[in-house]
Amino acid sequence: MHFDQRTQRALREAGLSTDEIREASKRVVEATEDDAERLETFFADLETVYSDMDQAHSAEAFPEHEVEYLDLFTHANDIRGYLRFSTWGVPVEGGRVLSEDLVELSLGDTVNSRIQFAASREALQ
Repeated sequence: MHFDQRTQRALREAGLSTDEIREASKRVVEATEDDAERLETFFADLETVYSDMDQAHSAEAFPEHEVEYLDLFTHANDIRGYLRFSTWGVPVEGGRVLSEDLVELSLGDTVNSRIQFAASREALQ
């Protein structure tokens, strides 16, 4: 089951049965898998994305990135993976779809921040 012991106890105290908690856990896992698929599709459909990432080598408010791929896997409610740009890459430690044209990834080492990515600069404003 996805929920930790404290969460399970709180859900039982709120009146949910073990079967209801198990069903809620299943729905969380399914939603996480759906989000990971939507994130991968977002990047797969674009060769170039724009972000709100601060970059030392760019003066652009919303720098442009050439994307090679986004490869994600899920475990319970965790989304992990790797985002590869044309010249560098970064681990992904979470993500969510904000709209059809805007997503947010929590990027790991070298960036260590939540970064929004968009199909256009206008979507970031």
